[in-house]
Amino acid sequence: MKAMILAAGKGTRVRPITYTIPKPMIPIMQKPVMEFLLELLRQHGFTQIMVNVSHLANEIEGYFRDGQRFGVELAYSFEGRIVDGKLEGAAIGSAGGMRKIQDFYPFFDDTFVVLCGDALIDLDLTEAVRRHREKGSIATIITRAVPLKQVPSYGVVVTDETGRVKSFQEKPAVEEALSTDINTGIYIFEPEIFKYIPPGTSFDIGGDLLPCLVADNAPFYGIRMDFEWVDIGKVPDYWQAIQDVLTGKVTLVDIPGEEIRPGVYAGLNVKANWDKVKIEGPVYIGGMTHIEDGATIIGPSAIGNNCSICSGAIVDNSVIFEYSRIGPGVRLVDKLVFGRYCVDKTGASIDMQAAALDWLITDTRQEFPSEPPVEHRAIAELLNQHVSAQPL
Repeated sequence: MKAMILAAGKGTRVRPITYTIPKPMIPIMQKPVMEFLLELLRQHGFTQIMVNVSHLANEIEGYFRDGQRFGVELAYSFEGRIVDGKLEGAAIGSAGGMRKIQDFYPFFDDTFVVLCGDALIDLDLTEAVRRHREKGSIATIITRAVPLKQVPSYGVVVTDETGRVKSFQEKPAVEEALSTDINTGIYIFEPEIFKYIPPGTSFDIGGDLLPCLVADNAPFYGIRMDFEWVDIGKVPDYWQAIQDVLTGKVTLVDIPGEEIRPGVYAGLNVKANWDKVKIEGPVYIGGMTHIEDGATIIGPSAIGNNCSICSGAIVDNSVIFEYSRIGPGVRLVDKLVFGRYCVDKTGASIDMQAAALDWLITDTRQEFPSEPPVEHRAIAELLNQHVSAQPL
């Protein structure tokens, strides 16, 4: 069976992570989110998979290659061009990406599934396809019920008593919502869908294609299913997803590493005197990370590979990406650290380098002076922080 993963978006709502990592490659406990999708597809017999790519396309193609090691066949449709010797992405919309593949050579010749590349799901795809065919649909959108108070965060799908889609509401107010069924970005199509998608133009599934189907009174249905669905469309979503994995609320993801004490997991060769570190699980610490004596880590927190948490630093309910050095006395609460950026759980970020604070949070591969400059000491005093004179 055939499927498509949508992986061409720029992921603007997940910046700064997506400055250097495309959304499908964002790691959930060291594993790209798209890898979970490939595993799900393979489990349900979808082994021929197309992926449209654009922004940072080489990152996706270089990791997944032809799909052999994941037990599937993969091919890619690049949306963009080469400008001054560099790849420049130019996405053409999710439906436009489908049409581009089909116009190249008819790949979608039977019922096929389309998944967004930025969500963790455990949907029973076999059952979803069965119900799609049972209704005789040309298109099916998989929906999921959410509490009424959460409706303003999502696109709402309104159906009649038979499940036929009648209309959509984009992030309606609670008092205006006509349904609590939301669009999960999971679609099932028949090849006849392409008569609704114009060639050679940008065309979106949600914004363009689905409204066309409703206007034409096409056999287009919404199927509500109960399944685990973790959307990482925004930085706060990603931060929350990691918290939910660590606390066991999300069961799709296993915490890697060795459980060295209850609720504390460590990768290979973590350097730490555990009796001299205050640590409260659930916590994950990646391989080759150094936790200095006197550091504090309070879960749920995840620390990536090759990090350094200096003496006196506090990491509380935070997510730290690989190669991050958290300086002496730095206190992080409800934060995400990615490269030169420190982001709070609402998505507001500080560029530590631009703010001349990269000596507090920086890259472990960068040389750090054994004696901090005078101006750093002065700033540290203003911030009520202690700057160590000791080298790493």
